[in-house]
Amino acid sequence: MHIPTKQRLSAPPAVLLPPNRTSNLAWGLAQMSGISHACSAVWWTDHLGVNENCKSDTVCAQMSNQHSYEAPQQWKGPAELVLAASVARRYYIEGLSKTEIADEYGLSRFKIARLLETARSQGLVRIEISHPGTIDVELSVLLRQTFRLEHSIVVDTHEDEAASLRKQLGRAAADLLTEVLTPTDVLGLAWARTVSSMATQLRRLPTIPVVQLTGALSRLSGSSSSIDDSSIDVVREAARISGGPAYLFFAPLLVPNSATALALRQQPDVARAFSKFPSVTTAVAGIGQWAPGQSTLYDAATDSERRALVRQGVCADIGGVFLAEDGTPLQTELNDRMVGISATQLKGIPEVIGIPYGDGKLQATLAALRSGLVHSLVTHAALATALLEAGSLSVQTAVETPG
Repeated sequence: MHIPTKQRLSAPPAVLLPPNRTSNLAWGLAQMSGISHACSAVWWTDHLGVNENCKSDTVCAQMSNQHSYEAPQQWKGPAELVLAASVARRYYIEGLSKTEIADEYGLSRFKIARLLETARSQGLVRIEISHPGTIDVELSVLLRQTFRLEHSIVVDTHEDEAASLRKQLGRAAADLLTEVLTPTDVLGLAWARTVSSMATQLRRLPTIPVVQLTGALSRLSGSSSSIDDSSIDVVREAARISGGPAYLFFAPLLVPNSATALALRQQPDVARAFSKFPSVTTAVAGIGQWAPGQSTLYDAATDSERRALVRQGVCADIGGVFLAEDGTPLQTELNDRMVGISATQLKGIPEVIGIPYGDGKLQATLAALRSGLVHSLVTHAALATALLEAGSLSVQTAVETPG
């Protein structure tokens, strides 16, 4: 018979357990997972001869008297087994401290600790960390440790359709911002389809300034082109949620020549937003692979511009910053014609959260991680697994190659 106790997590890591009767549960989660946030968990406790229901907002325990008993070597006998089960129930499910349990049973705290330790080692208490299908906790931890990330959120999904992936990652990124941003932060947003999806799913932010980091991309409409104002909408929506000031500007990201770009950067609204770049503490950007359908900037460029950047070794782009495969920022002819944040300015931001998706962006994401410009990732399980495999291979190659 089992005593299932479940605490659900439907978004990026957040401590959901109240800090009183279930504090032992939250502490146990943090200790086992090795991460700073308690994750979704299922706790199972075998319990002898008890029929009782115990329910609350965070705990639902059901007990049964169906139990086949074989005394393990570590138990003195069935009486100690029943005592250990009762102590485990008090500690793991009811949230009593070891001192409180010791006082209740007239035993030493050391004896209670030994009973709890033996209960776990003998399978009387089984602890399992799980998730309900939204966040893959194990992959998130491995990705963060492998690439030394500030934050790593891996969405557990088998979805491979781009629009659906953007929506799921956008939701996770929105929840992450809600969790980590403080009233002292300044948020910077570089337009990308995932960033746009994130902005539409924001529900709560502290009252902070929101800064536009890139101009808008031009899109073709028949024989003419128009400016996609999504980048302005992204900043406006985030500022609406936060209630803070919005530093936005109406200008294209890519213009025909460097003189036009220089003139636009000197316009009051653009200059005002650019002056806020040094104060940005957290930025969110997409990661594009320099290939068809893998980068909005690639798709907006002409064929000759695409080929020219391929010859220069461009592998990826982050908010208009071009990267080589080894992560080195590259200065291209397009940079002089762009209205947006530079590699130097992006490097000055303490935390940049990248939101890559799709198996086709493996090399671009690796380049972004190697560049040191990206400090956190929100991605999905398939790409996270590929990144871990590539990261392990890189470590192995470095070890095998003599220095």
